[in-house]
Amino acid sequence: MAKLQNKTDIYDRVAWGIVGAIALLAIISFYAIWIAASNDSTLGTPFKAVVGQAVWYILSIAIVIVIMQFDADQLFKIAPYAYGLGIVLLILVLIFYDRSSFVNNGAKSWFKLGSLTFQPSEVMKPAFILMLARVVKDHNEYYGHTWRNDWILLGKIFGWLAPIAVLLKLQNDFGTMLVFFAIVGGVILVSGITWKIILPTFIVIAVLGTTTILLVTTNWGQAFLGHFFKAYQFERINSWLDPSGAYQLWQSMKAIGSGQIFGSGFGKSSVYVPVRSSDMVFSVLGESFGFVGGVVLIMIYLYLIIQMVMISFDTRNAFYSYISTGIIMMILFHVFENVGMSIDLLPLTGIPLPFVSQGGSALIGNMIGIGLILSMKFHNKDYIFSTAGDF
Repeated sequence: MAKLQNKTDIYDRVAWGIVGAIALLAIISFYAIWIAASNDSTLGTPFKAVVGQAVWYILSIAIVIVIMQFDADQLFKIAPYAYGLGIVLLILVLIFYDRSSFVNNGAKSWFKLGSLTFQPSEVMKPAFILMLARVVKDHNEYYGHTWRNDWILLGKIFGWLAPIAVLLKLQNDFGTMLVFFAIVGGVILVSGITWKIILPTFIVIAVLGTTTILLVTTNWGQAFLGHFFKAYQFERINSWLDPSGAYQLWQSMKAIGSGQIFGSGFGKSSVYVPVRSSDMVFSVLGESFGFVGGVVLIMIYLYLIIQMVMISFDTRNAFYSYISTGIIMMILFHVFENVGMSIDLLPLTGIPLPFVSQGGSALIGNMIGIGLILSMKFHNKDYIFSTAGDF
């Protein structure tokens, strides 16, 4: 019978590398929001803006602590319920969406209660990852990797994605839909599906994406795609191709460019950028700390990803591996897209920068993902039990 270590050894079961990375990102978030609010009266006072973000962080930390108490078996069991709840919320937001937000950006993706707003698709992301991990583990446990079985698994994966894709299309939230596609792509890569299926599938997707971008550059192409996309989505592509015509993007590039190598200095900001505290938060850091600051930020994200990968390898649990892959892809895509759109490498999509951008929905969604990763080490028997033989 295995003997549990004393309570002081709980310290060793916490992934402090991940906790430290999140703490650094939180500090960066508070700084960036303070600077953004200092130059944008619509955000209220800098103190109020930072306190608001701190409250969301405190709530998120509480959620992480709760999630850490669930082991793999419990997460496996609750996956369908989490997925079902997420679908219900995505349906409800189509009815009770924030009307003012819809007028501004054409999306029906936000609830509003008084001064509080919430985007249910953000918490749907980790719920979908849980469900996807369960589906892949179940399939691989009962079926071998034959050509036929791999196609069946691929069908299951896209089958669970389909309701989300339809609901996000009805919400006109194409940017969030791309995150779900990134999650699916990552899980497919580690699911064991043969490359004879994966490679042609990814080639087809790449060709379709490239063709779509090329069609956007022509009038007749936009007329054809108008059956599938909204006018504001074409405007984002056009601003990507010609940033001088997009005020927000142009100001973001000016701010980042003004930072040069080492930045304008701590607390200094002279370029106004709309929505700077959320979508364009990277421009604050680029202006204040320059290229060096941007590299440091990206290195923190890289360290966070490496820590998550290491925990995934340590668990030697397929279900956990699928979960961690989905979460890693979610965070990677957010970072890649947010930084890319801030410097005009990628089209504008409204994707926030993980753990840094202002807002509670995205922070809670990402912190749920972190909680799932932390639970992997917290319940890893190599850390819980005092004798390796009991593993």
